[in-house]
Amino acid sequence: MKAFSTLALAAVIATVALPASAQFSKPEDAIKYRQSALSVMGTHFGRLGAMANGKIPFDAKSAQESAEIVAFMAKLPWSGFGTGTDGGKAKPEIWKEQAKFHDLSGKMEAETVKLNAAAKTGNLDNLKAAFGPAANSCKSCHDSFRNK
Repeated sequence: MKAFSTLALAAVIATVALPASAQFSKPEDAIKYRQSALSVMGTHFGRLGAMANGKIPFDAKSAQESAEIVAFMAKLPWSGFGTGTDGGKAKPEIWKEQAKFHDLSGKMEAETVKLNAAAKTGNLDNLKAAFGPAANSCKSCHDSFRNK
């Protein structure tokens, strides 16, 4: 039931996300949108990391559900980084170094697709192998563009 609720939430967000940049009447709305998308993604990524690092028992079904959500959510936050939406935990460099930001976000999206494929195998070793590069792709962007 919990997984269904999470997937339902993700579907609602996806429906709203397509015209996301047009729906932000205030910069604060964009900031809240991107932070929400990244928070959901981070929660499920954390569950995968806990399994990959042996902190919780590996559960293939749960890993598959979380990885699917991570891959889906990885597509959403970027429309919340439009011009004039600086603030939150985002460093101003995002708007000064757009090419680098887009490159790193694209790499992260690609790694989450690989992570999702690895989780679908139901094999912990495959999950572990894909988790590291995905985590590094997140870290690269955070190191460059996120305030602590």
